[in-house]
Amino acid sequence: MSDQNTKEDLMLRPIEQHTTAAWANIEKLKEISNVTIPSELEVWNAKDWVDTNQK
Repeated sequence: MSDQNTKEDLMLRPIEQHTTAAWANIEKLKEISNVTIPSELEVWNAKDWVDTNQK
């Protein structure tokens, strides 16, 4: 039974990688909410990635 993955073991592994996310290149933050605003280039790159990887 110890060889099986437990819920805690599975929760430690990341589900997705954010190294290529649009917010990885933060251009600025919104004043009150601290929401990240990516650069325009990153927004275009993210849109291009979504358009080419649609199912």
